[in-house]
Amino acid sequence: MPLTPVIALQLSVDGCPATLWLKLESHNPHGSVKGRTALALWQDVAARVDPEFGIIESTSGNLGLALAAVAAANGVPFTAVVDPRSSASLVDAVRALDARVVTVDEPDGAGGYQLSRLAHIRHRLAAQPRLVWPDQYANPASPAVHTRETAPELRAQIPRRPTSVLVAVSTGGTLAGFRDYARAARPDWELVGVDVVGSAALGAAPGRRVLSGIGASRRSAFLPEGHRPTVRVTPQEAVSACLWLAKSTGIGVGGSSGALIATALRLFRAPSRRTSVACLCPDGADRYLDSVYSASWRDRQGLDPVDVGRGVEIIAVRRPPHHLSAPGAARSAARRAPAPGDPLKGRS
Repeated sequence: MPLTPVIALQLSVDGCPATLWLKLESHNPHGSVKGRTALALWQDVAARVDPEFGIIESTSGNLGLALAAVAAANGVPFTAVVDPRSSASLVDAVRALDARVVTVDEPDGAGGYQLSRLAHIRHRLAAQPRLVWPDQYANPASPAVHTRETAPELRAQIPRRPTSVLVAVSTGGTLAGFRDYARAARPDWELVGVDVVGSAALGAAPGRRVLSGIGASRRSAFLPEGHRPTVRVTPQEAVSACLWLAKSTGIGVGGSSGALIATALRLFRAPSRRTSVACLCPDGADRYLDSVYSASWRDRQGLDPVDVGRGVEIIAVRRPPHHLSAPGAARSAARRAPAPGDPLKGRS
């Protein structure tokens, strides 16, 4: 995987200096952090994939596109099980790779469609036992790729000082991977899980959700005990943060990234003010032009704007120093990253 860039926003928040680091995973192949996950899942199941039946996966969109590309490159069929909240442009891109798309439109009673998508997959597997399900929701290959690659890459790209690192939750695989890395490598990080109101991913009660790419109808199998600390934001905050960032800097990010940025601005204002916050931004604005960035969609969802940028002045937008963003530095850090569970004494 190529090194994804980190942009530093130098801010003044209510008159206090702060730095917001944005790691833009939209620069991955297939446009999202799920490019990493898809390749890891494929490598885990490839040996047992029947080229006649191929693979099937439940997805809100990003993983579906990445898996469709990986499957096409390997000459096997792929079925993406999506729902009405999936981006139309993403679904079209999946179809363009000759993948089959099944849209499950029955609400699952837990605020979304995830449980209904999973029920469809189990039905298909019962009918076609040679079909392979990589299972992004429970396959340990998902967190492992972030322990091995994404987390140490970020560590190599930002200065080694106390930093709050924010990771959005859907399946929980990315956050679990960062947790495993932090436990072993012990960077000076406050690792914060970010979820959306109405999500059960980290143990809260399920409710109505309108954003794709963040939240879940059930508890994460990777984080059965939840995660501390966790911050939950409203969809209004997440969407408003996307619009604020685009208007202020020209940087376009997706809805889950908006939730991270809204959380970061909260942490900068908190009584115990953080001064350095890094966000792992899963994807870009291109997947959300018909939702987050559409005024008519926001009106239909009743998402009134929230002034998330109150008291925030952007002083500068810059990349970190070359030695902190060089591919060699990040790859070297990734090679040094311990496997989950390996002891690594001391703190850096």
